[in-house]
Amino acid sequence: MDSVIQSDLSVEKEEKDSLATQENIKRSIVKTISWRVVGTLATVTISYIITGTMALAFSIGGIELVSKMALYFFHERAWNNIKWGK
Repeated sequence: MDSVIQSDLSVEKEEKDSLATQENIKRSIVKTISWRVVGTLATVTISYIITGTMALAFSIGGIELVSKMALYFFHERAWNNIKWGK
């Protein structure tokens, strides 16, 4: 009987640990935004250095901001469902 109780407790602990390692969707959104701000500033800077035009640099940065934010969000959520390496 004790081994059954111990077994049930260890299964419950594993389930709780598994839930604790998954990120909240709000956290993924905040991480997405903060990373894209850093990435977009780098893109705008590089674009300005290459083109010498601030308007063109911000246009490139704006397109990059939106497209890569969406790609990163879905990439992050997909990886959250992969158990490998957790």
